[in-house]
Amino acid sequence: MRRAFLLPLMLLALGSNSHAQLWSGILAPTRAVDWSSTSPGVVGGIPSGSWTQCGSTIAPYSGSATTINNAIANCAANHYVQLGAGIFALSSGIVLKSNMELRGMGPDQTFLIMTGNNACTGAPSASICAQDSLGLYYGSDWAVQPGSQNAATWTAGFGQGTTNITLTNVGTSGIINGQYIYLDQSNDDLDNGTLFICDNTSAPCSLEGGAPGRTMGGIHRNQIQFVKVVSGCSSTCSGAGPFNITISPGLYGTNWQASKNGQTAGAWWSGMIQNTGVQALSLDNTNNGGTSGISFVNAFNSWVKNVRSLNANRNHVYLWQSAHITVQDGYFFGTQNSASQSYGIESFIAGDNLVVNNIFQRVTAPIMMGPSQGSVFAYNYSINDTYYVAAWMQQSLAAGHDAGVLYNLFEGNEGSGFWADVFHGTGGANTTLRNRLAGWEAGKTEDTVPVQLYSYNRCENVIGNVLGTPGYHSTYQTSAGTGAAASIYDLGSGNSGGSVTVPSDSKVASTLMRWGNYDTVNASVQWNAPEVPSGLASYANPVPANHNVPASFYLASKPGWWSGLWPPIGPDVTGGNIAGLGGHAYLIPAANCYLNVLGGVANGTGAALTFNANGCYSVAAGPAPPTGLTAVVQ
Repeated sequence: MRRAFLLPLMLLALGSNSHAQLWSGILAPTRAVDWSSTSPGVVGGIPSGSWTQCGSTIAPYSGSATTINNAIANCAANHYVQLGAGIFALSSGIVLKSNMELRGMGPDQTFLIMTGNNACTGAPSASICAQDSLGLYYGSDWAVQPGSQNAATWTAGFGQGTTNITLTNVGTSGIINGQYIYLDQSNDDLDNGTLFICDNTSAPCSLEGGAPGRTMGGIHRNQIQFVKVVSGCSSTCSGAGPFNITISPGLYGTNWQASKNGQTAGAWWSGMIQNTGVQALSLDNTNNGGTSGISFVNAFNSWVKNVRSLNANRNHVYLWQSAHITVQDGYFFGTQNSASQSYGIESFIAGDNLVVNNIFQRVTAPIMMGPSQGSVFAYNYSINDTYYVAAWMQQSLAAGHDAGVLYNLFEGNEGSGFWADVFHGTGGANTTLRNRLAGWEAGKTEDTVPVQLYSYNRCENVIGNVLGTPGYHSTYQTSAGTGAAASIYDLGSGNSGGSVTVPSDSKVASTLMRWGNYDTVNASVQWNAPEVPSGLASYANPVPANHNVPASFYLASKPGWWSGLWPPIGPDVTGGNIAGLGGHAYLIPAANCYLNVLGGVANGTGAALTFNANGCYSVAAGPAPPTGLTAVVQ
C-alpha cells in the first residue's frame, strides 16, 4: 500500500586537494568521481573574507527591502553590504547580484523577519534571491530547445573523464570561455540490466515521472552535468560550427552517448550570477509567503555561510540549475508543513556543490536530491526529521528522489538514514562514506532503516559507515519496502500508487558495493567479499586488497579547523563517545555544537535555538571532542 512520501568551509581552509582519487583501491573508477580535485563548492573557497564594506552599515528598520536592495545595486564588485544588529521586519524580498555579499553582524544579532518575498524573475519565490538576469530554465522551450538561442548539439567527446567535446548548431546567444553550460542526453526507455536513467511511468521505472530536465519529442533528459567552458570560445561561439571546446571538469559518467532514442546529446545554458553570498544573519521565513528561504538560480561559485534559517516552505536553500555553491556552518530549523516538499537543502538540477558542517533540526528532509552530479554533503547533523505521518521516519539524506542523481558523495554525516525512492525516476553510483546513520527516531516505527534503496537505485557504494541503533535493529537485510522496520538495509523493493506499480528489483542488492560497515545487528564490522559486486558485466568493483579506508574521499588531510580525532566515524575508529556502537563513532562538530554548546534537546524537540557558528567552531583550532559523554544520535 502506498503511503504519503515527499514530492518533488568547512570554516575557511578545508585542506589541500589531491589530484589522485582518494578512493583508489576501494571503488572502481566507473562508480565514482575524484571529488578531491573537482572543487565541490566555491572554487578556491569563499572569497569574501578579504572584501571591504560598501557604504554605511544599514540600521534595523521595518518596511520593504528597498533600502537593502538599493545598497546592493550600488555596491561595487568584491564588496559587502553590512546590516547592523537588531530586527529587520521586511515586507518584500532581497535580490543579490554578482560579486557581492549580504552580511549581518551574526545570526544571534542580525534578524531578518520576512513577511514578503521576491518573485526571483519567475523562478521559485524566496526571501533572498540570487538569480541571473535571463532566468531561463529547463522548461523554457523557446530558449533551450534545439535550434534556439540558448542550446547546441553535442556531437563528439563522450568518454568518461574527457575534457574535450564538440558542439554544433550553437544558438545565437552564444558560448564564451568562462561560461558554464549544462550537458544532457535523452533517458533510457527500458531497463538495460545495469545503471540506467529513466522517469517513465509506462515502463515503469517511476511512480509519478516528472523529474526535472528538458523534454524533446516526449522523451525526458534527466542526466545533466554542469561544465565550465575553459577554452575554444575566446570569442563567442555561435552558429553551425563545429566548435571544439575544452571543459572542466571532465565527464563523470560512462554512459554518455552521441545519440539515444533518435535524439542527439545536447547542451543548454542561461545567464550567470557568480560570486555572491549571504553570511552571518538569521532569516525567519515563517510568513514570507514564498517557496524558499534563499534561492540560487543559474548561480555559480556562491555561498550561504553562518546563517540561521527558520521555518521555510518548500526548502531553506534552493539549488536550482546551480553549481559550485557552498552551504556551510548553518543552522536550519523547521518547515511550515512537515509534509511533502518540506526540505532543507534541495538540489534541483545541480552539480559540484558542497553542503558541509550544518545543523538541521525538525526539517522533514534535510538533504533532498533532484538531478545532481558530483556534489558533496559532509559532516552535517540532523535531528528530529519531523514528518506529518506520526509513525513514519523520514530519512535525513533523500538521495534518489528524481532521475539523474549520480556520483554524489555523502560523507561523515550523522542522522537518521540514507534513502533512494522510486517516485520520480532512477539513478545510482552515489557513495556514502563514514556516516553514522541511526535508522531510528523517538516514536517512529515505520521506515526505520539506515539504508533504504528502492528499485533501480543501482551501483550504490556504502563504505565504512556505522549503521543502526543498539537494542532496536534486529534484521540485517530485507526487501520489505514501504513501512520496513528495524532492518539495517532495505534493498530493491518496488512500490505502487494509483494505476502504476514499480516492480521489485534484485539488482539493487547485487550491484551494491558494501565494505567495512559496522552495524548493530552483527555488532561488528563487515568485510564480506560476497557483498562486493566483483562479477558484474559493467560497473564491476574488485574486492579491495585490504581493510584500509581513507579518512575522506574529498579531503586529502584533516581540515585545519578540526581538532580531536579525525576521522570521527568508521571501522578504524576506537573509543567513540556515542554509546552502543563498539566505539566506532564520535559526535561530529555540528552534533557537538547542537548538543553541548547550544544545549539542544537530545530528541530534537523544542523551539529554535540561538546560534552563531563562531561560538561552536574555530578556524585556528576546533572544539576539543567532549569527554565522558554517552549519547544516541537519533
